[in-house]
Amino acid sequence: MSQFPTVRLRRLRQNERLRGLVRETRLSVEQLIYPLFVAEGIDQPSEIASMPGIVQWPLKALPAEAERLARLGIPAVLLFGIPNEKDEVGSQAYAEQGIIQKAIRVFKETAPETLVITDVCLCEYTSHGHCGVIEHGNVLNDASLTLLSRMSLSHVAAGADIVAPSDMMDGRIGTIRKALDEQGFQQTPIMAYSAKFASGFYGPFREAAGSTPQFGDRRSYQMDPANHREALREVEQDIIEGADIVMVKPALAYLDVIRQVRDTCNLPVAAYNVSGEYSMVKAAAQNGWIDEQRVALEILTGIRRAGADMIITYFAPDVATWLKNS
Repeated sequence: MSQFPTVRLRRLRQNERLRGLVRETRLSVEQLIYPLFVAEGIDQPSEIASMPGIVQWPLKALPAEAERLARLGIPAVLLFGIPNEKDEVGSQAYAEQGIIQKAIRVFKETAPETLVITDVCLCEYTSHGHCGVIEHGNVLNDASLTLLSRMSLSHVAAGADIVAPSDMMDGRIGTIRKALDEQGFQQTPIMAYSAKFASGFYGPFREAAGSTPQFGDRRSYQMDPANHREALREVEQDIIEGADIVMVKPALAYLDVIRQVRDTCNLPVAAYNVSGEYSMVKAAAQNGWIDEQRVALEILTGIRRAGADMIITYFAPDVATWLKNS
């Protein structure tokens, strides 16, 4: 039976101050992580056509960008490296003077308070574009773990604060945890791409990172978008193996998975607002179809409402500016 007119839910929506007092979910710059692409062989920032506002950064331009992000209050970056040379085993991924190792050092020298998270995956570094070692057209799981451990160790030795394995090989969290611990890096957290789906939303990223597979696809190791119970198994396994933060990727089409992960584990939960999600908003805004600021903030708030503690998003600098000016 209706309790109207005694109960009027609109009472608490009358003005912004009142709405602010009762707001259940809040979006803050402190919850955002900004992905950055750092490339060898370029002298100036190189625009990514499918990701308006996002560029590949040369090393020499990175200090100024690091300082800008620090001024905006963005607490963390997620670094991706694009090397000049690629080979079958992605050797530049774990080279002491590789592009990502140099980028880590630049950040720690220029903006030491910024948390540097590094993506741990071979796809940007292999000539075939897959996330592991290839034999007879197949991605070898266990052989890939050795290289992923070497990559993680090289990142931490260069100064990375957190490593984030995104390859989706079975057992990689435990293998990397063991390698880090044995080398004295017991305090380095692992942010696991635990539920990473084989998604069509990654298209612009592959242009940005130069990581399109040269044959086949990644569906033999990334998750089927139709599965949510399997996502919970992946998360559970990563927790058992020593993950400190678990992640769901992508975010927007997987809000139900974020909520299920939040409800079933006590670890911090990250969500990746991926390139395709970003580019759709940018393209629609450029056509005048939507209000970019309003829609981007609505999407990110929805990801938070679903249960994410932190969001990896290309909107981070924009959000920092919008929130400061609001």
